[in-house]
Amino acid sequence: MNAPANKPPANNGPLVEVRGLTKYFGKLLAVNQVSFDIHRGQVIGFIGENGAGKTTTMRMMVSLDLPDYGSIRVNGYDAVAYPNEVRRAVGWMPDAYGTYDFMTVFEYMDFFARAYGYKGAEREMRVREVMDFTDLTPLADRPMNKLSKGMGQRLCLGRTLLPDPEVLVLDEPAAGLDPKARIEFKNLVRLLAAQGKTLFISSHILSELEQMCDSMLFISQGRIVHHGTSESLKVREGHPGVVRIEFDGLPETFQEWTTLQPGLEIFDSDKKGVRLRMQTCTPESRNTLLQGMIREGFPVCEFHLEEVRLEDAFVDILSRSSQPVGGRPVAQTPPDLPGGAS
Repeated sequence: MNAPANKPPANNGPLVEVRGLTKYFGKLLAVNQVSFDIHRGQVIGFIGENGAGKTTTMRMMVSLDLPDYGSIRVNGYDAVAYPNEVRRAVGWMPDAYGTYDFMTVFEYMDFFARAYGYKGAEREMRVREVMDFTDLTPLADRPMNKLSKGMGQRLCLGRTLLPDPEVLVLDEPAAGLDPKARIEFKNLVRLLAAQGKTLFISSHILSELEQMCDSMLFISQGRIVHHGTSESLKVREGHPGVVRIEFDGLPETFQEWTTLQPGLEIFDSDKKGVRLRMQTCTPESRNTLLQGMIREGFPVCEFHLEEVRLEDAFVDILSRSSQPVGGRPVAQTPPDLPGGAS
């Protein structure tokens, strides 16, 4: 008998390949032609505002939802044709999980270890190993429905790690955590990355992901609007930049002078100086600006380019995208879906 047509070849390429992923909910286009690759050992941040399509995309990646169009391959396996193989390779940490009355942390972990097929001494050893790694051992006898938010997130992560997956897909794992719990979570991510795990982490808190991730994937209204490092997003030729200028006495005529200069805007000021937005912020344009101020006799004592915050860069790239930020593209009549899907 011939092998199935979708049987995966030897996979020497990306660990995860997403191509043209599209998902409708009724007439709402929730995920719109999303494509990206994830390579082994990468830590990818998946970023977008609430309702942007993050969770829907991730649920399709882990074979919990079916795409209407497009494909997902994990380690060469098609997620629709080979869901069991994909589930063996992927650990899924949802943004919320169910709790059970009268069940301790250890009993919860042991239950899932049994579900994953661990038996006898091997099961107990694996549970203990994961609990030690996630610092759950001191909580072993605590009822799981009495855990704090941070403890609960560690428990959910521990459950995800039990089968030792190659890829970890984590949906808003740091949401609602206090500062101490956030630091603990970031340390766990660093340890997992050091072990060679591939992590795909969604969040709308950009500053935290910037510290943990090799690359950023931005989604807005169901579409990918940026894929690259945080620096490639913040430092782009022609990208608006913010310059901090301080004076030895703020000149009264400076604001009037800036209104006559194209592409300049004062958006913040204090008694020492101003923050100036430059529509074109190349080294050459900054030199030209500084030389112009000196020629005008303005007493400049400080002039430097401010580091762009990732949040500001994200808002800027949204404003530059072709779709309006305030709305989600909606199909009046979804196309006929393959196989009678709806």
